[in-house]
Amino acid sequence: MRPAITVMAAVVTLLLNTTPALAYPPPGQVAGDTVVHDPTMIRTPFGYVLYSTHGHLEARTSADGVTFTRAGDAFDTPPAWWSTYSAENDPWAPDISHERGKYLMYYAVSSFGSNHSAIGLATSRTGRPGSWTDRGIVYATELGMDHNAIDPNLLVDREGRWWLSFGSYWTGIRMIRLDPRTGLRHEKDRTLYHLATRPDAPYAVEAPDIVERGGYYYLFASYDRCCAGLDSTYKIKVGRSTSPTGPYTGRDGQPMMTGGGTLLLETHGRFVGPGGQSVMRDRGRDVLVYHYYDGDDGGTPKLGLNRLAWDADGWPHVS
Repeated sequence: MRPAITVMAAVVTLLLNTTPALAYPPPGQVAGDTVVHDPTMIRTPFGYVLYSTHGHLEARTSADGVTFTRAGDAFDTPPAWWSTYSAENDPWAPDISHERGKYLMYYAVSSFGSNHSAIGLATSRTGRPGSWTDRGIVYATELGMDHNAIDPNLLVDREGRWWLSFGSYWTGIRMIRLDPRTGLRHEKDRTLYHLATRPDAPYAVEAPDIVERGGYYYLFASYDRCCAGLDSTYKIKVGRSTSPTGPYTGRDGQPMMTGGGTLLLETHGRFVGPGGQSVMRDRGRDVLVYHYYDGDDGGTPKLGLNRLAWDADGWPHVS
């Protein structure tokens, strides 16, 4: 029999790092064309625009952030370099932002199960589908390397420095510094930072998204198995740091470099394997944008939107 104090400590740790599945709210109501993977969304003067994996970066628009209409792709014609990394010209996991008067979109081109991958950059004055100009490759990885150039996310820190986090399996999440003038890799600072991994192969941590709030940087990441329909075990965890380059820790202080991180959202009811997330700042609110697999629709991947609330200790939870 365990001493009472040990049992109590275990219970406290569990409560600090998880939210009971029954307590998770369902995604907010959405309508229209919402079959997506790895969504990223932003509010523009003409309404909301959402981009996602596949096509030439599938696009959807919405006047109200609730009803979405398919609106072509980011690119009408794929850049020539895509075929080097994907025979199907099939890009993944875009990340849209607005900086210095223009829209930027980082995205990955790869093939499933390979780290022969590249992250590209495109820019646009409007963010509209079909308006994007290719700016080339930002970072690439090759077979035999210990990390993977997919799932990019741009962070502009409090000091105005630009960072790109990315990664999947292959030892987890990495980060490089960017040049704000070009959006490409910084010519002088060539450090490859390591933000998150786990001790167990296949080191299933991917899809980073980092936001700054209240003096901390928060790293949201997807853990476990994606893209398997109702067999998906994807879940979202979060850690924080006072520096964009880490170290990031969960609420209990365990480093994300050793598998730590506080559970934010996991399978609950019909909403299977939530992940591929991004965080959108919209009129003073933070919105978690993600996909899940619908248990009532044969595992079809669908758009999930939940508002993020923040507790008194500065930790987020879905609401």
